[in-house]
Amino acid sequence: MFVGSGIAPKDRFTWALEVAPAVIGLALMAATYRSFRLTPLLYFMVLLHCIVLMVGGHYTYAEVPLFDGLFGAGRNNYDKVGHFFQGFVPALLAREILLRKHVVNGAIWRNVLVVSVCLAFSAFYELIEWWVALATGEDAEAFLGTQGYVWDTQSDMAFALLGALCCLAFLSRRHDAQLAVLQQ
Repeated sequence: MFVGSGIAPKDRFTWALEVAPAVIGLALMAATYRSFRLTPLLYFMVLLHCIVLMVGGHYTYAEVPLFDGLFGAGRNNYDKVGHFFQGFVPALLAREILLRKHVVNGAIWRNVLVVSVCLAFSAFYELIEWWVALATGEDAEAFLGTQGYVWDTQSDMAFALLGALCCLAFLSRRHDAQLAVLQQ
């Protein structure tokens, strides 16, 4: 997928910016594989997130086919898929680290912390987008992907929040089962 996304992307600079988090994440997972092996569920979700990043990098998030005008929107909403995953997958990662390292006792505080970490990560990513725009000027338009939508930053963070909440609601039991097997 990485190689395919890098073949004749819409904009090489945007491609590099969009796939960089996937490359960094994969390098970190490879470096910590022996000392902190993750659950199969988390590895699978990271793979899906990497695919989302690479597709967005290849086309730019504003021009991914099949997402133009989807659901009657006047814009391409593939970036909302990316931001949903930006909450969903880090929620699973944060949950796994917090549970395995016994950082927080109690599901309510753990879930509050997981969601807070995801929102902090999402806000930091929005700051990175802003810094790239300041540093590169018009070259960052494809990376920002606002498509003229004044509430893009806020809706991006809302989708990350929704992703984190969906992860906790729908995958916690399955994740717990895999964590139990991993810790045997």
